[in-house]
Amino acid sequence: MARSMRKVRVGAVVRTNQDKTAIVEMVWKQRHRLYRKQMRRVARFYVHDEQNQCRLGDTVRIEETRRISKNKHWRLMEILERKQVADVKPIDLETDVSQEITQPRILAAEARAEAVAEAASQEPEAEEPEAQAAEEEPEEEPEEDAKEAEGDEQEEKE
Repeated sequence: MARSMRKVRVGAVVRTNQDKTAIVEMVWKQRHRLYRKQMRRVARFYVHDEQNQCRLGDTVRIEETRRISKNKHWRLMEILERKQVADVKPIDLETDVSQEITQPRILAAEARAEAVAEAASQEPEAEEPEAQAAEEEPEEEPEEDAKEAEGDEQEEKE
């Protein structure tokens, strides 16, 4: 194909995972014929990058060429603009960020539980005579025994 007839496109690099290949995305807007609404159109090109010089986010100019592989028939002409991409690493939550920031509700619940436990440890001294009085009253036990006896009688009838 003559060089003057080759298509030339400008797009942004979206992937560089493969060796000597970059994926360039070209985005444009087009009006829908019937509804007249702007639609976002995307074309993805597999581009031959011999020196692996493309980085994520770069703006590049590509040119149509002979088929290099099944999907790859564009080659990199030049890098128009380099994109500065920060290397972001995940935060180690256990060491860098305190629990007060990440889990305030859990800390508040733990504080309430500790307060209740302290209050309970101070109150049993005052509640001990009441507990002894409850143990001396055996009124609840005969009711349970009566219910068990009635249950046994019903089983025998069946």
